[in-house]
Amino acid sequence: MLLQLPGKMGFFDLKKVRTWLLFATFMSGSIGPPALADAVHIPMRGIDAGTYYVEVVVAGLGSVDFLVDTGSGYTAIDTGMLTEMQRTGDAVFVKKLEGIMADGSTMVVPVYQISEIRIGTCVLRDVDAAVFGDGARPILGMRALSRVAPFTFSTNPPGISLSRCDAVIAVEASPELATPVQPVSQAVIGEAG
Repeated sequence: MLLQLPGKMGFFDLKKVRTWLLFATFMSGSIGPPALADAVHIPMRGIDAGTYYVEVVVAGLGSVDFLVDTGSGYTAIDTGMLTEMQRTGDAVFVKKLEGIMADGSTMVVPVYQISEIRIGTCVLRDVDAAVFGDGARPILGMRALSRVAPFTFSTNPPGISLSRCDAVIAVEASPELATPVQPVSQAVIGEAG
């Protein structure tokens, strides 16, 4: 549809004008992703080198600080955490993944399904987590975070806002929520043969 403006402006394609106006408004910060008015807001703790941690209550463990890592596909735990969760029946073996680490070495890591984690008041059930050696940093990865998308990550003040928490509480994980295999921490991970 063409729109004629008065004067010497001529004709404009209305669809292109709308698209341009939406883009300009979005870029100016006046609008953004879908409103997160009903989102759960959770404070994070900033640490050196621009890393941020959030308190996560893990079934069978209690409260643990997890690094929020949008570059990590899988949530990650260490073997000590796994041992405690197995003792309480809150972790079940799923599969093994083979990864190429940052130094070029190859590593096979087990993946376990954690029965439940709680981030603020947002509950996630059946969360897949890669298991690394004792003392490995717990990581909250994108496979878990994508289940509560859209989410926002703020550095000032440090916090994360999660959406769709009511749906996550009532609904178990489903195949359509799965994402392609992605790096765990600094590893490139793929199915182990």
